[in-house]
Amino acid sequence: MNSVTTVLAGLDGVRPGVEALYRDLHAHPELGLREHRTAGKAAEALRAAGYAVTEGIGGTGVVGVLTRGSGPTVMLRADMDALPVKEETGLPYASTATAVGADGVEQPVAHACGHDVHVAALVGSARLMARAPEVWRGTVVVLLQPSEENGNGARAMIEDGLTDRVPRPDVVLAQHVLPCPAGYVGTRAGSFLSAADSLRVTLHGRGAHGSAPQAAVDPVVMAALCVVRLQTVVSRELSATTPAVLTVGSIRSGTGPNVIPDRAVLELNVRTYDPAVREQVLAAIERMVRAEARAAGAPREPEFEHLSSFPPTVNDQDATDTVTRAFAACFGRGVHTADLQTASEDMSEIPAAFGVPYTYWCIGGTDPVLYEDALRRGTVAQDVPVNHSPRFAPVLQPTLDTGVTAAALAWLAP
Repeated sequence: MNSVTTVLAGLDGVRPGVEALYRDLHAHPELGLREHRTAGKAAEALRAAGYAVTEGIGGTGVVGVLTRGSGPTVMLRADMDALPVKEETGLPYASTATAVGADGVEQPVAHACGHDVHVAALVGSARLMARAPEVWRGTVVVLLQPSEENGNGARAMIEDGLTDRVPRPDVVLAQHVLPCPAGYVGTRAGSFLSAADSLRVTLHGRGAHGSAPQAAVDPVVMAALCVVRLQTVVSRELSATTPAVLTVGSIRSGTGPNVIPDRAVLELNVRTYDPAVREQVLAAIERMVRAEARAAGAPREPEFEHLSSFPPTVNDQDATDTVTRAFAACFGRGVHTADLQTASEDMSEIPAAFGVPYTYWCIGGTDPVLYEDALRRGTVAQDVPVNHSPRFAPVLQPTLDTGVTAAALAWLAP
């Protein structure tokens, strides 16, 4: 019996606990940097499995360390935070939680991105490794990160001394559940997730009565022209083979139908894969917005505020090849090559802080029958809920079993 078979033989023993933890976390989601209950549950489970646990790194981050002799060090990472979304799945363990947001307004909270799957699966992996110490040598570092959705959780842990408080890994491994059929595993070397930048642009006009537009510099019109003009950045300034996304997700201006306001605020999101393309798109946004303001005769220059930034996820070739082979051994079948994703993550900041390689892969969480039916009808986009949807909720199995992998053994098995 090889090491993978030995470790996975313990799956039946950990499965009930993993499913129970998933249901519990799903029903009790917490927003970024407030994951106190989630972190406590994970820390308790890791201690029970024999890990040395450190809590409160970067606010709510948790690290568990288990060493079995000399050998490589492998870090396994999962994110913990939920979203300000009202759940509409109808599940018996659906979230009814609420929280007060940064704006002081109470809002619903749900695990609409699958981070509950990530935490439960990682705890399951940690338990499997602890149950079979005789088949591996080295160190497992389990890291549970806060506030991925806000793009500041990895940075918070690093700034709180993460690299000095845990063993330096030889490789960092992470995964994400996506709306693919449950049981699916997809790896991809090189570029996988995009970089993401969110901007707030304030356009300044001159207010007036709605009946006297000649007395105004109308920021609503200015904003509308900016939105239209910005659609040409990707379509007309980048090659058709260069992937990028530019979305204006929010426009706010005015208080009534007969009042021309004095300002308008746009919020934009940009997704790119190449640093040079990123700089080109950001520069084009500023150039176009400033030009529209000048054309309108704006009394003041527009203001640009960078709200958040996510780095690109670029998987190491050797690490990706290694886990791909490990998954084939775990699952007894081939592993898919995942598509390039326009979603973004801050996970890569952690291996960057240590100066080590990483690989990040995806697993499916959609009911396979539902997915196949939608695929046959050509209605996947309409019928399969995606991450961040109020209806997103991965099926328990085989999603969790797939997530509870023995990938670390690719480095730790003697």
